[in-house]
Amino acid sequence: MNPDQPSINRLSAPLVDDLVADADRLRLLVHRLDNGCRLIDAGTSAAGGLEAGRRIAEICLGGLGQVGLRTGGAPGGWAIGVEVITTNPVLACLGSQYAGWSLSHGEGKGSFHALGSGPGRSLALKEPLFAELGYRDRAEQTSLVLEVDRIPPEPLVEKIARDCGIEPSGLTLILTPTRTLAGTVQIVARVLEVALHKAHALGFDLAAIRDGMGSAPLPPPAPDFVTAMGRTNDAILFAGQVHLFVTGADDAAEDLAMRLPSSASRDYGRPFAEIFAAYGHDFFKIDPLLFSPARILVTALDSGRTFAAGGIDANLLAASFGLAP
Repeated sequence: MNPDQPSINRLSAPLVDDLVADADRLRLLVHRLDNGCRLIDAGTSAAGGLEAGRRIAEICLGGLGQVGLRTGGAPGGWAIGVEVITTNPVLACLGSQYAGWSLSHGEGKGSFHALGSGPGRSLALKEPLFAELGYRDRAEQTSLVLEVDRIPPEPLVEKIARDCGIEPSGLTLILTPTRTLAGTVQIVARVLEVALHKAHALGFDLAAIRDGMGSAPLPPPAPDFVTAMGRTNDAILFAGQVHLFVTGADDAAEDLAMRLPSSASRDYGRPFAEIFAAYGHDFFKIDPLLFSPARILVTALDSGRTFAAGGIDANLLAASFGLAP
């Protein structure tokens, strides 16, 4: 590990332990698999809730960010908003929170597939992104967040532990189904992360991003997966707001601001569930540059100038969230 970089596993470990200690009042279920892996259920068999989702989102950020819930004044006239701020946005969001580790076991009807996010990614280093970030962590305990509604098979759990270089007893898996309150919060709390991910995809120098914060309205969960997934995406696409603070030339900051909003994508303009259906439920046919907040501000620290682009679409948000007239 680079000695100048913090250990996201060390910083997040107390947050995981606190989540376990408060499991009863957070309506979570905690148990151990036969191989010793600790499971925190935030919505498969447990009720979970908003506060659980908020705290899980902070674990996803590797202990380098704060996630808050606020009432009143959320974009689009919605009642509740999620706010995210980090002390190290690139490492917190891309090095930890980003759901970049593809996990699978088996084939056919009984197969299991998930994307892992959280501090464990920085131990396994399964993604080329970590070479670009120049970061790896070392720890004997770690955690991953999985947006799934069933327990992963034990052979996969053991493989995750091996890839992280730890014993299964040192691994904590946090399960947050998309259709739940906790799952909804921790997904919408990725509003800053999706902006950084798109900035990376656009070729912007990540080292120039010094700070950032974001917010988005919290949508109501939906009982079916596609609707729930659509609403969490739309919260960011239609009403997410991000402010980045960058070094370097004004031209680069302005270009980033103009290209970052979701409205710059060819697929913008319909609720995500409709887009997903139009592409035959093939996620990979959707324009990857769609996934970004609605409104972007970029401040060039060297000049003090701020560039803004995009905007909130309250009508599309209401259509997605099922808000009665």
